[in-house]
Amino acid sequence: MRDRYPRYQLARTIASMPIHTPESAALDLPDFLTNEQRAIITAGYEHSVITAVAGSGKTSTLAWRIRYLLQQGHDPGRMLVLMFNRSARVDFERKLQEVCHQNGLALPEIRTYHAMGLRLYKRFVREGYLPAFSEKILTEQEISFQAWLLTRRLAPEDLADEIRRNKKDFVETATGFIDLVKTTLSPTEIVFEELGYSDKHRYLIDLFHSFEQWRKGQSRISFADMLYEPVMAIHQNPPLQRLVGNKMDLILVDEYQDTNEIQHLLLRYVAGDRARVTVVGDPDQTIYEFRGAKPEFILKRFSDEFESPLEQTLSYTFRYGHRVALLANHLICHNTGRRDVLCHSHPSTPATETTLHRAENDADTVLQILDQEADVTLANTAILFRVWSQSVPIELKLLARQIPYRIDAGKGALFSREVQAITALLMVVSGKLEKLPEDDRLELARQLLRFPHVGLKEPELEQLARFLAGSANGWHERLLALDFGALAPMAARKLRKLGEVLEQLRGYSGSVAGLITVYAEHTDLYEGVRSLALTHDSAEERIDTIHGFREYLKGLNIDAGGALAHLKALRQQASEKQAGEGALLSTIHRTKGLEWPRVIIPGLQEKYLPHSPRPKDDARASLESERRLLYVAMTRTRQTLHLITRPMSKQPHLDGDQGPSRFVEEFCFDLANEFGRWLDERTPDTDRSLKLEALLTPVSSRYAEQEGITLQGEIKTNDNTISPLWHQPRLNHTIFGAGAVVAEDESSFEVHFAGGEKMNFSKKSAHLYFSIPPR
Repeated sequence: MRDRYPRYQLARTIASMPIHTPESAALDLPDFLTNEQRAIITAGYEHSVITAVAGSGKTSTLAWRIRYLLQQGHDPGRMLVLMFNRSARVDFERKLQEVCHQNGLALPEIRTYHAMGLRLYKRFVREGYLPAFSEKILTEQEISFQAWLLTRRLAPEDLADEIRRNKKDFVETATGFIDLVKTTLSPTEIVFEELGYSDKHRYLIDLFHSFEQWRKGQSRISFADMLYEPVMAIHQNPPLQRLVGNKMDLILVDEYQDTNEIQHLLLRYVAGDRARVTVVGDPDQTIYEFRGAKPEFILKRFSDEFESPLEQTLSYTFRYGHRVALLANHLICHNTGRRDVLCHSHPSTPATETTLHRAENDADTVLQILDQEADVTLANTAILFRVWSQSVPIELKLLARQIPYRIDAGKGALFSREVQAITALLMVVSGKLEKLPEDDRLELARQLLRFPHVGLKEPELEQLARFLAGSANGWHERLLALDFGALAPMAARKLRKLGEVLEQLRGYSGSVAGLITVYAEHTDLYEGVRSLALTHDSAEERIDTIHGFREYLKGLNIDAGGALAHLKALRQQASEKQAGEGALLSTIHRTKGLEWPRVIIPGLQEKYLPHSPRPKDDARASLESERRLLYVAMTRTRQTLHLITRPMSKQPHLDGDQGPSRFVEEFCFDLANEFGRWLDERTPDTDRSLKLEALLTPVSSRYAEQEGITLQGEIKTNDNTISPLWHQPRLNHTIFGAGAVVAEDESSFEVHFAGGEKMNFSKKSAHLYFSIPPR
């Protein structure tokens, strides 16, 4: 974020112009501050909630606010600044020292939530409210090892083999569950139900309690316990509430949209009745719900529990231009769980180019963008995905073209379980086993018998794998010669199907994409993946990885042997790519607080953005969460933004590829691009009226009013006001996807979905779950 920006020459609105008053002169405030920033800096002694849009220079504003308070005579020893993490704390300390260094002011302490929690924890030990603990904080490795032991002991027997095979997934699930329980005061059972795990994972509830029993028996604490234990102690002991509260006069909290229940309660207890609290954040950027964050804390809970706070805004961004601001505003204004704040590009902010690509293939489009904009260095480019599986075909094409890229460790497409299993399949059916040593054939056999899993217990599967590995050919014959009557019915059926499809594919001369399709259909591959996945989301992620890999190979139009040679070359490329170079491939969740000159967002289609919710999810809340994700992704850019969606005529396909995202229509690209470009290029002193070709919206009218512009043109109307949803030829359901209305009565209507299901829906609540696909 650019906290210091050049003074602009031509102010576009009165609201954003710097002002010079006797008061500001006495305080020596810099000229570049806006009215909003000055109002925050010089606010009185009261509770305050500040909504700060992306790139709004809040770090500088907060630093100047603290300087102002210190100059007013407030005791720095009774001021507390809480930051979200260590890097934010370090950054703010640097900025505060920069702002205050000439004044000789003593500075308040700046802490993270966890540092404050640990200090309270130690005090409660001294006071006798909590037992002593070892100074050696539990490491991630120690927690993971204990979670692994408990998973093996407590999980049901029918998961035992899957747990041994996929240790990493089960350990991450267990440790994640433990941490998430500790972000809330809710009972463990409630947290489990909210996560949507299946009953076969109910052992996680016992695992949490067993882990706590072990941890306390060892007198150890984890990073999460630094907050969880002291807050629970305060919550259960009124004397502690009196001990910790009312010691501060002023508390300032950053990134409050990322607050969870434990952090909110800690703030409330420390503040007591005395402290005046300022919280800063952006509800539209709440994207860490999976860590317990909720928009309600900054939207409602703070105002409910800290009486009548002053509501202030930082609405000007110094990161991106009008086109991105208009796109982001149009999108996020469809959410109801937010503050009615429009993000506005500051006059000093350079223009940001935006492009909407309607294309059948994301990977090809990404390559075209990189080729056409060669002047932007790859290191200044971020390609952001909703889920990792979207990166697979793009990463493979970057490798094939020898275009440098960066990706998180362990996330490379070629090293995913699914791609390795498909490679094993290609080795078998293309007759490449003869040149391999038996140990290598054994590993291929194991992968094949687990893709999908054939239903054998691990010792039996290992025995069969060794039996197959003993031969360099004819694996289909060995499978079909098994005594199926001696096996459990499910295992017998799966092994027979595997033998049959290997026989069918022997000498297969068609494309490798076709080979994968035949194999998946004959072995019920996707159902096998779903049956063993930890969650619905992880199942879909694995299946989409297979789809993405197959689509990449389909574009090459090569056979199994050619695919193996090509993959070998790609692996060589992947092993040689240097860290720190090239475009960044990352998920949107990992990019919070970051920015790049160029941002590319592929996958703007139903299923990915918005991501399909689980059937038990609140459809409206899920959709609003997805809008916030895209809002965050779009506002990471500074110079150019590329959005990739499907052609308007695109219909859902059997392989899961969906039509354009409903968000494309919501962010009104044509209007944002036309109006934003005009704002970038106009002469502020003379251009005060504009007639647009694109349809006007309330958002564009409000933005124009802020700019002092009169807009002329036709007003966009909501299709829903023209005719009811159920009179539209096609509809999109937030969970079940695309469908057509086939019947209706007085109170309901029936929809026939692309997957074959027919379902009835109430007309009264249709607007919550259905939308009209773009024409």
